[in-house]
Amino acid sequence: MSVSLAIVFPVVLVLLLLVVQAALWWYDRQLALTAAREGVDAGRVQGNATDEAKNEAAGRQASDFLDRQGVRSYTVTTDGSTPELIRVTVAVRPPLLIPGLSAPSLRQFAEAPRERFVPPAVVRP
Repeated sequence: MSVSLAIVFPVVLVLLLLVVQAALWWYDRQLALTAAREGVDAGRVQGNATDEAKNEAAGRQASDFLDRQGVRSYTVTTDGSTPELIRVTVAVRPPLLIPGLSAPSLRQFAEAPRERFVPPAVVRP
């Protein structure tokens, strides 16, 4: 009984740690996607601000969201944005349960058209 337990217990423990690690990766992937969406929402509705100001607002909102969630290692970029489209890319590095190793970076992005405010057309009779 004790020999079989000594063989089976490490396997069960490794499987349990793999499940927990997969949950951490999934959670950090969802955080990255939500941060990218938050950034896009903030960057596309800044009125008549310049595109650079809108990109800064998008990056700031995504970073603020990740800071509130307690994410330690992340990068936020607005590379790929155009005057018609805003794109926010978030890369997070999830924690790894095995000490001494580093997890691969998870990347998520969101994009949406920029909102432009134009004066209403004058209708002449």
